[in-house]
This record gives sequence, C-alpha cells and structure tokens, in this order.
Amino acid sequence: MFAEERHQRIVELTRTNGRVDASELASTFGVSIETIRRDLATLERHGLIKKVHGGAMPLDYLGGEPALAVRDTVMTGEKERIVKTAFAEIPNEGSVLIDAGTTTSRLAEIWPSDRDLTVVTNALPIASALAFRPRTTVLMTGGKVRGKTLATVDDWALQALASTYVDVAFIGANGISAERGLTTPDIGEAAAKRAMISAARRVVVLADHTKFGNDCLSRFADLSSVDLIITDTGLDHRIATEIEAAGPKVVRA
Repeated sequence: MFAEERHQRIVELTRTNGRVDASELASTFGVSIETIRRDLATLERHGLIKKVHGGAMPLDYLGGEPALAVRDTVMTGEKERIVKTAFAEIPNEGSVLIDAGTTTSRLAEIWPSDRDLTVVTNALPIASALAFRPRTTVLMTGGKVRGKTLATVDDWALQALASTYVDVAFIGANGISAERGLTTPDIGEAAAKRAMISAARRVVVLADHTKFGNDCLSRFADLSSVDLIITDTGLDHRIATEIEAAGPKVVRA
C-alpha cells in the first residue's frame, strides 16, 4: 500500500469510527508505530484530522473544518461515482439549486449542455463552472463569502432563497446520522442549507460514506426532509437501512 492510500484509509477510519488508535493502525497496515505517527502528523498538517493522545479524531468532531482545497483531494473516486448517479436526477428543463461543496462541485463539472436549465447556487466555484454552459442560466444568492468553502451565507443569501422555488436541490452535508439528521460545522451554512431545502420540490443529498455517523455543530434538516441520498458503496448496508427507515431512499453508487 502506498503512503497516499494509507493516508486516505486513515482519514476514512477516523471519520467512520470517531477516533483511531495509533497502535491499532500500525497493526492494521503492517507498519511501525513511528510510521503511523508520521502519517498522523502529515494528515493534521493538511487539515484532515486532529492528533490526540494515542491516536487521532476527525476535525468535525472537534468543531474544525478542513479547507475546500484539502477536502477536494479526499474520496475523489467515490465522489465521481456519486455525481454520475446524481446526473439522472437533473431535470430535462426547469430550475435547480446546487449547494456549496466538493461533491456538488463535481456535478457542475459534468453538467448537461443540451437542456434549458436555471441554476441557483451559493457557491462561487459552481457559478464559475456553469457560467459559460450553453442553455444554462446561473443565479447566485449573494451574501458573505466563507473563505473555507467559498459559499455565500447570512442575510443576503437567505433573502434570495426565501423567494426561490426550484424543481430539485442538490445538497451537501458534513454529517449524516439516523439520530441527528443532517449537520454541518458552520451555523451560517446550516441556515443556507435549511433555506435551500425549503425552496425545493425535491431534495437530493450527495455525500460520501465517511460523512455517515458524524454529528457536527449545527443541524440543518431531519432525514424526513430529504427524498434521496446518493452515496458510495463504502456505506455499510446496515447503516443505509437505518437511514432509509427515517425517510429518504439511499442509493450506493
């Protein structure tokens, strides 16, 4: 296993389990404890985990939030499969909301050029990616731009969303659990996501399997508010069943 593969797996285990033990990681990967300590130091330096005594925890559990560029390098294959599946949820015509996030941004990269669509978004990268797409009209919500996610939030964004109604909204989440629903670390983004869900006839959540079981600071929706969750095959079937019991259909791409 290459170091990069080991790093990705450590991040996945940290997010899935809530904590990882350095000695257990060394045994799992067949490397020395010193190698694991260097791995954890590298991952912390890149803003992906937080080192604690004897191991590490995910930043979301500690109120932190990795920067957009860092998150965009994690679970790339899974995110690509998710958006290819989500493509089928894009209407042939009409209006769509796209939330800020690294997975939702990948949906913008494969956006159809042969349909008359209006896209409302609070994400600068998504607006930029779609601005020159034929037959796509892009509307931005306005508001304060968060540096970590390049999402617009607060009053101006909420005012725009309050007078908006679309056919489908593609929403991201930092945490998904049967107990707490959908969560995110920032209260401003939580308010924007809540408004997006209220502004949509149909709600589709795009999230890789490492987001399940996490509970972040700010809750923005119950699972019953969601129609469909598209994730990847890394999600345990038991957890998918628990999520579906709360309302939304779960598709593992």
